[in-house]
Amino acid sequence: MLKGLGGLGDMAGMMKKAQAMQTRMAEMQEEMANIMVEGRSGAGLVTATCTAKGELKALDIDPSIFNPEEKEVVEDLILAAIKDAQAKAAERAQEEMGKLTEELGLPKDVKLPF
Repeated sequence: MLKGLGGLGDMAGMMKKAQAMQTRMAEMQEEMANIMVEGRSGAGLVTATCTAKGELKALDIDPSIFNPEEKEVVEDLILAAIKDAQAKAAERAQEEMGKLTEELGLPKDVKLPF
């Protein structure tokens, strides 16, 4: 009867998918804040813990490295551990986004805001 409106069904489906994606992305944002990853340096002498969003949550430093003459080494180890944790957080975020895009039937390499 309404042959000229065939594309509207697709539009409604797309709108539903967009709403589902928006809801799922909000949920994922919350999940990312609760996923913790650890970065290490100096064979585990310094450990940094970040959320999957890259927010630094904890820093653990082995007391054996506190030598005033090696201040720069300690600073480098701390920075390396933080960078390692942030890199792992970015990887984990990409994994989680990949799961979301697959779940929504989107191409795997689609870039969603995060």
